[in-house]
Amino acid sequence: MRMADFILRDMESILAKWEEFAATCLPAAASMDSLELRDHARQILEAVAADLSTPQSSEAQVAKSMGLAPVPFPARETAAQTHAILRARGGYDIKQLVSEYRALRASVLSMWMAACLHDAPDLQDMIRFNEAIDQAVAESIGHFGAQVDQARNLLLGMLSHDMRSPLQTVQMTAHYLGQLNAGSDVSAAAGRLIRSGAHLQALLDDLVDFNRTNLGIGISIVPSLLDLGAVCAQELDQLRGAYPESQLQMSVEGDCHGAWDGKRVRQLLGNLVTNAIHYGSPHGPVRVAVVGESTHVRIDVTNTGPAIDRETLNQLFEPLKRGAATDRHHGLGLGLYIVREIAKGHGGMVEAGSDGRETVFTVRLPRNTSYGK
Repeated sequence: MRMADFILRDMESILAKWEEFAATCLPAAASMDSLELRDHARQILEAVAADLSTPQSSEAQVAKSMGLAPVPFPARETAAQTHAILRARGGYDIKQLVSEYRALRASVLSMWMAACLHDAPDLQDMIRFNEAIDQAVAESIGHFGAQVDQARNLLLGMLSHDMRSPLQTVQMTAHYLGQLNAGSDVSAAAGRLIRSGAHLQALLDDLVDFNRTNLGIGISIVPSLLDLGAVCAQELDQLRGAYPESQLQMSVEGDCHGAWDGKRVRQLLGNLVTNAIHYGSPHGPVRVAVVGESTHVRIDVTNTGPAIDRETLNQLFEPLKRGAATDRHHGLGLGLYIVREIAKGHGGMVEAGSDGRETVFTVRLPRNTSYGK
């Protein structure tokens, strides 16, 4: 008996086996009824049977074995993709999702071979059935991962939003305590709270922006006419308060006027300078140079310290990547990624270079002189 005919003829028996196995995927399956346990299984099997009944060239077979099956037209979700989304929402994990297909493959093959009785099973049917199941697994895993990522990003977004109010309360209280004439111990404690609050605020800002890029929203850029040298000086003054032990030096050269998002540029510079403080020599200076050039303004942030190897340099701007940890660094590995995204949002770029004496991060931001015309 051909495989496609068997699947359509014995559909109910196969679905009963699917449901029986799906019920073992606890704890998610504990509250599911029969319809939910069988979710899209019939449509998946019908798609497999249709695939088996469709003529296939050797080229198409090779393409399918490489995960390059034809895309449905017009583009739509397959039954396997919809099944994955609903399983993710129902609480299944990725192992349970894949195990459903493993059990389906085993049960269909064993039932089909028993149904063939004395006739030898068609080897080509067996090969194509395995290809179709592998394709369904690939489609399911892709959509399951996307659903999990979306849920995680939404959770991060809500968490970041809900953290802002209590953090602002802590910062305001710390500043209030710092202004009281309550003795050196209280002033020192307030200073520590202020610095810790600023660090938490920077981490939260990076997390929010990372989440926006993951959701496909991107980092918002709202340009206005400003002096980039003055903007960078303001940020460096604030950083001096947060890192009083560090030597933060700054120079400005040339015309630094243009159209940029001042808040974003301050965030960019803050991430670069704190990165230099955390990873550079503890007693060496961090130098910021803002240089106005013909079509853009260049920002160089330089710190002394050991050289960064080429492999590390190549991945510095990727999210959740960090250099060698130090006792002074407790970041998420998002700072330099946010720097790159802010530079890109302005139509600019950032690069890093390192030798045996110092490391330099260079940002180039176009002036956007047409803004407002």
